Amino acid sequence: MRLTLRVWRQRNAEEPGAMVTYDIDDISEDMSFLEMLDTLNEKLILNGDEPVAFDHDCREGICGACGVVINGDAHGPERTTTCQLHMRHFEDGDTVDVEPWRAGAFPVVKDLVVDRSAFDRIIGAGGYISVPTGAAPEAHATPVPKADADFAFEHAECIGCGACVAACPNGSAMLFTSAKVNHLNVLPQGAPERETRVLDMVSAMDEEGFGGCTLAGECATACPKGIPLPSIAAMNKEWLRATRKAPRR
Repeated sequence: MRLTLRVWRQRNAEEPGAMVTYDIDDISEDMSFLEMLDTLNEKLILNGDEPVAFDHDCREGICGACGVVINGDAHGPERTTTCQLHMRHFEDGDTVDVEPWRAGAFPVVKDLVVDRSAFDRIIGAGGYISVPTGAAPEAHATPVPKADADFAFEHAECIGCGACVAACPNGSAMLFTSAKVNHLNVLPQGAPERETRVLDMVSAMDEEGFGGCTLAGECATACPKGIPLPSIAAMNKEWLRATRKAPRR
């Protein structure tokens, strides 16, 4: 397979970037998208050029490290992570645009690498539960209704890749934040911080400069783990509940 790649190249956060065109051949349809980028980098290194920087880690679709915009779509044409997208979804002779996540809260570090530490700070604001020291409690000591357990597991699947932010026309992080709030708030273990969690995490999200949510729905469409759009409504309900219970200042 022969492809024409238009890749975003940017030396650092201070310098402006631009799309650079590369022609590449001998691409197998069984390669993942990241393996194709590896092949491009091998070619660039052999020619004495700087390789393209991109994020990756497990390459099994579970760590959330990878992520680029491919032909305008976060993670590409399939609902999966970039590392699990295979070249069979492209045609011989295609021109493929490859860009970093496009969001003000995710500044470009270099080429396709962006700084997603804003997500870490949102989680740090309330994405935890009170855990007493000592031996681990019996797993079945606290009964959890199946509906609540299913809801929690569905939201716990979020891997924090940032596709929701990149796909949102407003650069909003509402789907990510709602997943982190909802999967803890529905469980009895998360009850002690239930009110402070949603207030603090939403406040942290706003402070990071993410855009406002207008329920465009692109976030849920792009999410490789299928976090549902109603998750945002569930978090809004939690936020209103916590706001009414919060002491007046």
